[in-house]
Amino acid sequence: MSMRTTPGVRLLPNAITVLAMCAGLSAIQFALNGQLTFAIGSVAAAAVLDGLDGRIARLLDATSKMGAELDSLADAMSFGVAPALTLYAWHMQDNRAGWVVSLIFAVCMVLRLARFNTLLDDAEQPPFTKEFFVGVPAPAAGLLALLPLALTAHFGYPGWWANQSVVMVWMVLIAALAVSRVPTLSLKTVKVPPELVAPLLVGVALLAALVVVFPLISLAVAMVLYLLHVPYAVYRYQWLSRHPEAWDAAPRERRAIRRSTQRRLGIRPPLRRSVAGAARRVRLPRRPTGPGHPRRSWRRLELRRNRDDY
Repeated sequence: MSMRTTPGVRLLPNAITVLAMCAGLSAIQFALNGQLTFAIGSVAAAAVLDGLDGRIARLLDATSKMGAELDSLADAMSFGVAPALTLYAWHMQDNRAGWVVSLIFAVCMVLRLARFNTLLDDAEQPPFTKEFFVGVPAPAAGLLALLPLALTAHFGYPGWWANQSVVMVWMVLIAALAVSRVPTLSLKTVKVPPELVAPLLVGVALLAALVVVFPLISLAVAMVLYLLHVPYAVYRYQWLSRHPEAWDAAPRERRAIRRSTQRRLGIRPPLRRSVAGAARRVRLPRRPTGPGHPRRSWRRLELRRNRDDY
């Protein structure tokens, strides 16, 4: 019996999904005990495990309909219910509006996951849509909602970001981004050119070092950078929707298509140091002059045309 058909191995992705759900729900217990760092770490661990279960299932050829449904339920608990109750237990227990906002956030995350499951069976979508998510993904939304909690745990005191009104408005905004149709980039389809592999690995090592030394502020910066990428994702989605010839093209070919489009629109390309076809300055070597050494000129060397030739 091969490894891919072993029942125990096929159970591994579902076990990782259950662990992700347990990690996410543990954030509520940590928040009730005032352990803010552990609460954020639990949701972050759930996000990491959520990214592993699907890849391991495809690697082991252990994908199933039950696994897909279990993954959606775990995401709803880990990134919808857990962040909402964590924030409520942390800072909004004495406010009735805080419970309403927590319910709104959890419901929006469930709706976002339900729509994601329906889009998986939609075969009428253009090919380039596989490079994007519709709205902010559930793990990113769950971590973004905890950004005020991360800042408070890092600085050790509740600043303006921990104000109840600010936290509630922030949760509603993240919930709206999750259920919106704003496109966001999918890291699963990002292609890295060969010349950027080494710098990218160095960046990953630097990120790992920052996470170990400054875990909370590194997470906060990563979430802010993720939000800043949304306008670029919208621009890229709109550009691909208008250029079907670039849907199946490689990244280098897409850049060439984009440059040719800019030329047709009359957008001036960036200046370069050297222009193809431009005349270069030629310097003749020095040689002695005298009766036995006739003087060389540009016209004799045919480097400059005569006026009669024009």
